[in-house]
Amino acid sequence: MSFKSIFLAAVAAVFTAVPAFAQDIMIGDAYARSSFPGAKTGAVFMMLQNHGAQDDRLIAASSPAAARVELHTHIAGADGVMKMREVEDGFVVPATGMHALQRGGDHVMLMGLNAPLVQDEAITLTLTFEKAGNIELIVPVDSERAAQEAPMGHGAQGHAEGGMKHGN
Repeated sequence: MSFKSIFLAAVAAVFTAVPAFAQDIMIGDAYARSSFPGAKTGAVFMMLQNHGAQDDRLIAASSPAAARVELHTHIAGADGVMKMREVEDGFVVPATGMHALQRGGDHVMLMGLNAPLVQDEAITLTLTFEKAGNIELIVPVDSERAAQEAPMGHGAQGHAEGGMKHGN
């Protein structure tokens, strides 16, 4: 592992242990993964929590790790097969509530990766919210993580509070 990899992993560990805030938005448990080594696409998952009295909306994302970054979701096609599609209006994070970006649902899609997403390294990601503005994160790559089984209810809330990050 190179010095850069070790440094980014250490920074990611610190950022995942310390919550990240921008106004009322808190980001927790963020991680990136690719579907296989050498893939040209990847995805980022996390919990978005809004401590404010007004709804906010994640409207965009960007990263130097990819040529293009989009907000995506999965929808059932006419044939019953789940397909990904871009969500141009973004994701509402309700007042005093949460929104999960998780596998099989809403997520941040990295398209045209500039380099492979390597296990235990990290990427930078900027999230743009309507009210809270930009939040920059250092996101660890964890392509070995099992799918989150907790629904967006009580289990997901407890999980998110344990690993929330605050951005600037």
